[in-house]
Amino acid sequence: MKKLKLENRSYKKILEDFEQWLDILGYNEKAVYYTPIFIQEFFYWLEQRDIQRLEQITIDTVKSYYKYLNERSNQRRDGGLSKAYLNKHQNALRKFREYLKKQGGIAFKIHLRLEKRESAIKDVLTQSEIKQLFEVTSYSSKHRHTRIRDRAILVALYSCGLRRTEATSLDIGDILFDARRVFVRQGKNYKERYVPINTYNLQILEDYIFEARPIYTGSKATEALFINKYGNRLHGQDMGRRLHHLLTLIDNEILREKHITPHCLRHSIATHLLQQGMKIEDIQQFLGHSSLKSTQVYTHLLELL
Repeated sequence: MKKLKLENRSYKKILEDFEQWLDILGYNEKAVYYTPIFIQEFFYWLEQRDIQRLEQITIDTVKSYYKYLNERSNQRRDGGLSKAYLNKHQNALRKFREYLKKQGGIAFKIHLRLEKRESAIKDVLTQSEIKQLFEVTSYSSKHRHTRIRDRAILVALYSCGLRRTEATSLDIGDILFDARRVFVRQGKNYKERYVPINTYNLQILEDYIFEARPIYTGSKATEALFINKYGNRLHGQDMGRRLHHLLTLIDNEILREKHITPHCLRHSIATHLLQQGMKIEDIQQFLGHSSLKSTQVYTHLLELL
């Protein structure tokens, strides 16, 4: 929503100062970038209703704005805004209110309840659907090395249950062929772990490393496992786009309509392992969860499957 152009000079200046305040307080880069964008949309909405001063904002104003957000279409995909995204808008408003209070300004009241997170059940693919994803990699590109890379990406995200950032951070040396393990050095909170991998999936990674990867320009100049056609390390968005492309090739209309992300594959392998009888503690270690509570959500999912 950064493309929304504000006319109110006061709103522009407040937005600029708010971003600087976030940066000075040491918020992470994503928060410093995205939080003001949410507030910019709020300001734009206010301008459209001729609310030109913060003093004019009431509880009803905030409620009306939130109702608008609930009805606004999602610009990236069909449907409305997700509950997680609505919560981000709420959190931005609360952070902005905190900023106003700290600056001695008039802080409006926010009487909104955070949305309950949607069940992850819609994010879990069946083993049959996972099989279809792997199958379409046989014709996902006219280039053989790209098809092999697509298959290797699925191994990292599904078979190894890696987070997107963990998969993109892998180096060639992190694939321990003799030990049949994948070394994850860039886990959440910088926790390292070893993930077991079976012979079949290890062969897919081997085919990628020794047959497909060398074809990419500049492959010898980097240790990154997953690289693009320019020899640069793949980003998480790149993996997301490849996954989306694979989904468009599947002859399954229901599956194509699902909003599947790389993290959905992690949800799926965890659920499948639990279905097969793996102990919850072992799944916790496999996923790299610090708390068993984070892993136990999959036991609840099984009750809904």
